[in-house]
Order: sequence, then structure tokens, then C-alpha cells
Amino acid sequence: MSNTPFVIAGRSFTSRLIVGTGKYSSFPVMAQAHAASGAEIVTVAVRRVNISDRSRESLLDYIDTDRIFVLPNTAGCYTAEEAVRTAHLAREAGLSHWVKLEVIGDERTLFPDTEALVAATRTLVRDGFVVLPYTNDDPIVCRKLEDAGAAAVMPLGAPIGSGLGIQNANNLRIIREFARVPVVVDAGVGTASDAALAMELGADGVLMNTAIAGADDPVAMAEAMRHAVVAGRLAYLAGRIPRKMYATASSPVEGMVGR
Repeated sequence: MSNTPFVIAGRSFTSRLIVGTGKYSSFPVMAQAHAASGAEIVTVAVRRVNISDRSRESLLDYIDTDRIFVLPNTAGCYTAEEAVRTAHLAREAGLSHWVKLEVIGDERTLFPDTEALVAATRTLVRDGFVVLPYTNDDPIVCRKLEDAGAAAVMPLGAPIGSGLGIQNANNLRIIREFARVPVVVDAGVGTASDAALAMELGADGVLMNTAIAGADDPVAMAEAMRHAVVAGRLAYLAGRIPRKMYATASSPVEGMVGR
């Protein structure tokens, strides 16, 4: 394995951590957390931004767009048509032709409607968008999203905002093994060890929001996540030792005095 660049749709990024903009106590705290995270991609829910009147204060005013790429998302959309319309609105407002695509199927669990997600992906790709869909940790759905033209797949580690960490490591391994596009674990991360595990499983990146914004100290947690993603990537590239049922001495006994 080699440490290949983190490239999505031909665009290279140094950081493999992607962060959000929701749930912060204030915009200045959000900006400090973004800086501490080292992230170069930040997601913005289109429905949370006043894109019709940019003269009013907006969270966009607190994003360093010279360093950070703004990725609009379709959070809060429950149909393919609604998500497609929201993505077009963001592009027309000058945000981006990239989109983190969300089509939610259930209000309580916030699990994706995968059938509508595939349909929306196909439509948006045809309309010239770079589509990064948030989906279940289902290898078959991820394959269908790739076939529909997704530039990356973003399987959940656990339900949005749950902080449960990676719930199905084997599925993520399978998705990574067969994926022909970058795999970004999106949702469910609670702390730095969760982010490190996602990277150790072979993910190309990790996307999170609540784990940082909801922490007692968001800025410190952002820095922790920054290091965790780097550590997890290095561990994946290094190759962990096999798991064994019994102990193996760290120091060989052959050649020792008395042997």
C-alpha cells in the first residue's frame, strides 16, 4: 500500500478530514474549530444559508474560502426531486456544482432512502454535478451509486449524530475493497478513536459534524480529530499485525543465556 493523494473528481486535498457547520454555539467557535481541524472541505446545508440576500450575516462569512472548499449539502430533503432542486439552487447561487447528496427516508432514524438516492445521483450527474452521496453501509447500494456516476461514496458509520462509532466494520471493509471511487465514512463518529478506526479500515476520508460541534470543547476536539485521521491513515498503510488467540513473546528466547 502507498499513501496515494486524496483526490475526488480530479481535485486533490491534503487533509482527509471533512467537517460540517451545524450545531456550533456560535460562528466564531465554528471558525476556530475549522482552523484546528485542518480540514479543507466544509459542508454547508443549503437550507441553513440565506443565499438570496448575501448582505445579511451568514455562516459563509466565517468560512475561510481561500483555504476551505465549500461543499453544499441537501440536508433535510426527503425526496429525490427535492434534493435535485436544492442542489440546483445552490449552484445557481454560486456555491458550487459539487454536492453532498442526502435524501432522507425516515425522520426518526435519518437513514437514507437509497432508492431515491440512486435516482437523484443519476439525475444530478447528468446535470453536470459532482455528486457525493451519503448512504447506508451497504456494499450493493454503494456499487449502484458508483454506477450512477457518484464521484465518491459516503457510507455511514452509525446514524447521524448518534456518536455510536463504527457499528459494522466488516461492511466498510467490503465497500472499500470493491469501490472504484473514494470512500468517505460519514456520520456516527463520536470521538477520535472512531475516526482513527474508520481510517484503519481503509476509508479515504472521514466526514463529521456533531462529534466536534457538540463536544465540550469543539476546538480541542477538532484538533484531536485532525490527529486521529492522520494516525489512522498511517496505521492502515503500515499494516497491523495479525490477531492471535495466544501470546507471542516480544523478545525471542532463542540464543538467551541458559537456553
